[in-house]
Amino acid sequence: MDRLRNTDIKFLRGMGPKRAELLDKNLGIRTYYDMLYHFPTHYVDRTSIRTVAELQGAAMDDMPSVQLKGRFVTMTVQGEGARQRLVGLFTDGTGTMEVIWFQRIKWLREHYRTATDYIVFGKPTLFNGRVNMVHPEVELPDSPLAQGGFRGVYPLTEQLRNRGFSSRTFANAATEIISGIHTLSETLPQEVIRRYNLLELRTALSAIHNPPTLAMLDKARLRLKFEELFYLQLDIQRYARRRSSSTQGFRFPRIGQFFNNFYSQFLPFPLTGAQKRVIKEIRSDMATGRQMNRLLQGDVGSGKTLVALLTMLIALDNGYQACLMAPTEILATQHFETIQALVAPMGVNVKLLTGSTRKKMRDEIDAQLLDGSLHILIGTHAVIEDRVRFRNLGYIVIDEQHRFGVAQRARLWNKNVISPHVLVMTATPIPRTLAMTVYGDLDVSVIDELPPGRKPVQTLLRYDENRLATYQGIARQLRMGRQVYIVYPLIKENEKLDLRSLEEGYENICEIYRNYRVAYVHGKLKPEEKDYQMSIFASGEAQILVSTTVIEVGVNVPNATTMLIENAERFGLSQLHQLRGRVGRGEGQSYCILMTKRKISGDTRKRLELMTATTDGFAIAEADMQMRGPGDIEGTMQSGIPFDLHIANLSTDGQVVQMARDAVCDILDADPELASPAGAMLARQLARLGSRIRDWSKIS
Repeated sequence: MDRLRNTDIKFLRGMGPKRAELLDKNLGIRTYYDMLYHFPTHYVDRTSIRTVAELQGAAMDDMPSVQLKGRFVTMTVQGEGARQRLVGLFTDGTGTMEVIWFQRIKWLREHYRTATDYIVFGKPTLFNGRVNMVHPEVELPDSPLAQGGFRGVYPLTEQLRNRGFSSRTFANAATEIISGIHTLSETLPQEVIRRYNLLELRTALSAIHNPPTLAMLDKARLRLKFEELFYLQLDIQRYARRRSSSTQGFRFPRIGQFFNNFYSQFLPFPLTGAQKRVIKEIRSDMATGRQMNRLLQGDVGSGKTLVALLTMLIALDNGYQACLMAPTEILATQHFETIQALVAPMGVNVKLLTGSTRKKMRDEIDAQLLDGSLHILIGTHAVIEDRVRFRNLGYIVIDEQHRFGVAQRARLWNKNVISPHVLVMTATPIPRTLAMTVYGDLDVSVIDELPPGRKPVQTLLRYDENRLATYQGIARQLRMGRQVYIVYPLIKENEKLDLRSLEEGYENICEIYRNYRVAYVHGKLKPEEKDYQMSIFASGEAQILVSTTVIEVGVNVPNATTMLIENAERFGLSQLHQLRGRVGRGEGQSYCILMTKRKISGDTRKRLELMTATTDGFAIAEADMQMRGPGDIEGTMQSGIPFDLHIANLSTDGQVVQMARDAVCDILDADPELASPAGAMLARQLARLGSRIRDWSKIS
């Protein structure tokens, strides 16, 4: 394997320095190894020969690429200059068709002969009533690539295509490299290969580029996907175990007066079973003497804030201070008001620190933090400023953690010599395969149960022609004394986009609902104006809030029972789910109306119909990842995974992720330091792949 990594691709037959430079520039392929691990994205069936007669009169639109066997009768150059083309008249005895090339005309004329048998492979089209093929692959019948089977289609750039590279180029190159390898060092332990019935590496690489059968292709894919995910999990799990056993943390052995008094006298409602389970998990972590580093997932309205408060009270019971950091002033203020109202009767000192905090209050906060009389500090980015110093910070909660940059979060850890315990919370449900990878070295807790009495939000899909009836339904909710959100995808009208805008919508809504006060919020408002508009809606002075997606997180108005989302087709599933979470927070029945155009794609309609079918955030997150891919799920990939995946896909390969994780855990249980001969081989391969695991205990 080292020889493959160190052999420059320019030494491959037919390549040379100039073509090698093009490959490097366009695809980053520099070595034999890079070429072997540049896999096809899909495959075409070349097991059968069609005839020209079969193509004549057939529907071409949905026809895949086909291959025919015959001869060129003539080869002529037509046109001049940039419009020049080579046209070959091809026949197989059943009929004739034109084969056309627009590039590399001189080379093609020299290499393709008339009266010689060829296999022609390409996508047939109709032009002026005649069958033709543009830029097909042409092989001699005895060529290895013309022997049937399934042929890979490789990712290419336009520049490479124009310079004569094709899928055939890559298949030929891979075949030549593999044929020159008589033995190839294994990268997985033999025990793992036997246990999971995997192909040997050389066989898998050969079959992925030139699969003889579909069954063999499936086996090759499994082997190569497993290997990628195995080393990904090995990197994560090895690091996580080291950190877990070596990172010193505070020991919180006591459950004392703060926790017990609150639990027995001030708990606003009984905890759900899921909340109790998560609190037990956190308490267990706090008692070990190692730093807790735990991710708390919970759907909107599941009670994460209450769990955070109860566990902060454990820190107080053990003589430590706690800090909660939120991404926006609105959310920080909401947390402050909720938590202060709950614990003020117990004498717990809670303060709010944001960019708007006045100097007199900042000075008071600074002094109380240093003398220890301030128990819980809640704030925005302001809490990470250098001037903010604690007497004894022992516990940190970060809400909607993906909205903070790595460097911002890391600065909290410098507030104490020993790293505080850390709880990071997200209301964006994370699909299981992502949780095992992106957050694979964090302990994960899930609140998968809503508090009793909450009525599920009814989600309705409506089209533009239903607008009048929709507005009438909103009016009924307003007459009942309820409040309403109306969300737009844009602030201002954009001529290039056929979308509704907030500015236009605000005027419309004010006209339609003249007897009600309408507030508005968007990202370009000054903070004080945004806070004012939010406050008049939260207090009930305004009955309607017209907004962009800035209300996606952290707005809690229990009296708001209806949300209308304009141009819902423009939003991803996870974002729609987050927006929907702003209603259904009180006892009344709530509604989320997805307004869209009648003419939308099938995939878009499927996405919106899924929203109407379920309120399960985890089911929606899984579907969102299936449709959009892991890299598009907001926040989940912002810190990256240790190394690139060439063939595995976290959206679809959850079962393989689990297999790889199980294999890694078994190996590390038996050989935690990878000290055995087999373990040493794994450590060397991991080093070659270039581990990029960061210190999650500092940035989670």
